[in-house]
Amino acid sequence: MLRTCTFLAFFCCNLLFLPAYSQSHLNDSFEGAELSDWKGFERYDFNFQGRKARLIKPKKALPGKPWIWRARFPDWHTTADSILVAEGFHLAYINTDNLYGNKVAVKVWDDFYQLLTSEQDLQDQVSLMGVSRGGLFIYNWAKANVDKVACIYAEAPVLDFKSWPGGFGEGEGSAKDWIRLKEVYGFASDKDAKNYTDNPIENLNELPSKRVPILHMIGLKDQIVPVAENTLPFVEKYIKSGGIATVVTSIDGEQNLKGHHFPIQTPRLVADFIKYNSIKTHTLASENYHTINGGIHNAYKKFTSNKTGRVAYLGGSITHNNGWRDSINNFIQEQFPEASIELINAGIPSMGSTPSAFRLDRDVLSKGKIDLLFVEAAVNDSGNRRTSQEQKRAMEGIIRHARNSNPEMDIVVMHFVDPGKIASYNQGLIPEVIVNHQEVADHYAIPTINLAKEVTDRINAGEFSWEKDFKNLHPSPFGQGIYANSILTFLTNSFTKSKLINKETVHYTIPEKMDRFAYSSGFLLDVKEAKIAKGWHHDPEWKPADSLKTRPNYVNKPFLIGNEGAKSLKLKFNGTAVGIAVASGQDAATISYRIDKGEWIKLDLVTPWSNQLHLPWYFTLASELENGDHLLEIKIPESLNEGSQNKACRIRYFYVNSDQKFK
Repeated sequence: MLRTCTFLAFFCCNLLFLPAYSQSHLNDSFEGAELSDWKGFERYDFNFQGRKARLIKPKKALPGKPWIWRARFPDWHTTADSILVAEGFHLAYINTDNLYGNKVAVKVWDDFYQLLTSEQDLQDQVSLMGVSRGGLFIYNWAKANVDKVACIYAEAPVLDFKSWPGGFGEGEGSAKDWIRLKEVYGFASDKDAKNYTDNPIENLNELPSKRVPILHMIGLKDQIVPVAENTLPFVEKYIKSGGIATVVTSIDGEQNLKGHHFPIQTPRLVADFIKYNSIKTHTLASENYHTINGGIHNAYKKFTSNKTGRVAYLGGSITHNNGWRDSINNFIQEQFPEASIELINAGIPSMGSTPSAFRLDRDVLSKGKIDLLFVEAAVNDSGNRRTSQEQKRAMEGIIRHARNSNPEMDIVVMHFVDPGKIASYNQGLIPEVIVNHQEVADHYAIPTINLAKEVTDRINAGEFSWEKDFKNLHPSPFGQGIYANSILTFLTNSFTKSKLINKETVHYTIPEKMDRFAYSSGFLLDVKEAKIAKGWHHDPEWKPADSLKTRPNYVNKPFLIGNEGAKSLKLKFNGTAVGIAVASGQDAATISYRIDKGEWIKLDLVTPWSNQLHLPWYFTLASELENGDHLLEIKIPESLNEGSQNKACRIRYFYVNSDQKFK
């Protein structure tokens, strides 16, 4: 008992931290309802199918809107009811009093259930409460609706109408009610009624096998509804059939009406039983992790009106790999079957926002007019240790460059997850890279999908684990499904809204720059544009001599290669930023470079991953130059590579940010 009470106390305390739903008025289906006070809560009385009904609403409903449904005597022993309403439950009742749980009553209850679950959005599983003859109501309905029942609480319940009102056992029965019962059930005689075999005590249907939990409060001295003819044989049969049953006897306090009325000394136990069995673990809503901002109406309009379109994905390996992206492609094609939509995968492993800003023109915009662009860089930007300034400067550059190329382009920025982001959220901190990317997205009214926060919250809610299910920042198939589900939810909601509002295409206004040095005019420059010196050479199809792995487009491709001792190459360019995209393996050199004959600066091209593969890496050499003509020089002094052999600088591209390029 101590173990049970401790658990219940823990359970109840934790309910205080559940989020609450805001109150809303009753639906129009309850027009004319009379509003009154019930223990400080709103009580609505109304007619349903010519019968009196009521719904009592909590001040703040629990998630999922759990509810209690009382049968008969709704104002008897309501302490447990009031506890539950105070803690977020709805409380419902409909008068089917003189039907004794017959088929007509069950049909009325079916309709009433449909009304409350559809019009008031109450939880699909309800907790039933029945007092005395109410036992016939709740169990007969429960037998016919097993999957809709969360649990059953019964107080001195009638479970065999031959016991009451028939009075064919030890109980007194009720002659008046027996006549009425035979009439509403359609029995021609006592014999017909006695031959009936569908009382709760005789037929439990699937209630025990579905393990619907039941709790009975009984008085051992009850002479009206004798427990030996009702609860005791019923519970024994219920347990033997695999069901879960608890019986609490009342022996203290005043016993009235020949023991049929007795005090409920443990209403908290009743409330805890209902709460424990009613509150479901609700799957978190993906919508909570979506920031809509300006939305993606233009893409919808283009796909539906023009019957054409182009969708591009820009990011790192999580975009490059198969998985969520395939699901999105299939969804878009299914949603717009009459449209010819080109799908462009511009995901390249290891690439964050800086590489994306400079390769955007070649890998995406050169393919034609883009209508919908998905961008992700949060994992690589933090993993590659880009500074906050660089993260914002690059993300702003991507958005401005994309919108300048097509002012009607819709863009979605996604924040993917990794263990570091989970750790930050669990410390109450928003990961720095997400703060940075979100700031840029908000400035340009770009929608975002925060999958890092969603995955963290779902793990903490016990929906799945990182180790067994999601597994890696490169998600397992299960993790890909989590990503796809959230993005599909965003798209579904967005397209549904667009269909409803049916507005014209918007020509987006581009706001002022957040950072005047944003990479909004980035592009890749062929290595042949440089004037090389001794120690440098062009290799038309470089491949490594060691056994390290390589990445696509950074092997068997043209490279400008300089070895240790290489003299100063020269690159003339126009713009505010310049850098080199290299293949950085274990033999990467330390270079010296300078801009416009300034001081020489040393730069080690080795990355933390260079001993594993020849990693594509973007080194930004200058990013705050005055807009104009400049000179970049690079050399590889031997003195910087002492103690090592075969040091090399392998340049796949130069990259430049130049407004002049796109005028």
